[in-house]
Amino acid sequence: MSFLVALPAFALTALILAMVPGQGMAMVLRQSLVGGRQCALYSVCGNATGLLVWGVSSAVGLSAVFTRSTFAYDVLKYAGVLYLLTLSSRTLLALRHASGAFDLNGKAQVRFGPAFRLGLTTNLTNAKAAVFAVAVLPQFVPRHVSLPLGIVVLALVQVTVSTTWYVSLVLFVSRAERLFSRPAVRRWLTAGSAVGIALLAVLLLLSSAR
Repeated sequence: MSFLVALPAFALTALILAMVPGQGMAMVLRQSLVGGRQCALYSVCGNATGLLVWGVSSAVGLSAVFTRSTFAYDVLKYAGVLYLLTLSSRTLLALRHASGAFDLNGKAQVRFGPAFRLGLTTNLTNAKAAVFAVAVLPQFVPRHVSLPLGIVVLALVQVTVSTTWYVSLVLFVSRAERLFSRPAVRRWLTAGSAVGIALLAVLLLLSSAR
């Protein structure tokens, strides 16, 4: 697989991941609905920084392991598939709640410093972001490409895709606040996200990038 093939596939995967309901999505929606567009954009910057931290950490930590052991790479691949399927199941179970997986309870951080830190800490403490960086992202690096370099490049792609999605979401929410305030809308988003995660698991299982 070449990077020309891997990049679009990874960009789509990163977009689906960003759209999955969880800590990050709930945080951005809460900042938008409660605090307004500006503080939400501050938090999006913090989230992007967290993604970059995870990507660089993955590049540094995994390169030494996977360049020596194909078995370890395969183990992590299947661990990533299992995690995504588990996440999909949990997302479906969240439909038991009135608002699905989108819990918007809590206060918004308005100033740049607190809002940025909220986005950063939300991402750095997010198991979904950690597992994706370690178990999923490396699968898209072609065999002929240096694993550390490939991970960093893909991490930058993820930052770009995720930030674009969240900024678009913030701008849209500012114009359609009533729509996202409806629990039924958030339930539909939850259901669609669960299906998307399951598809990611299947794509990862079928991948043979390395």
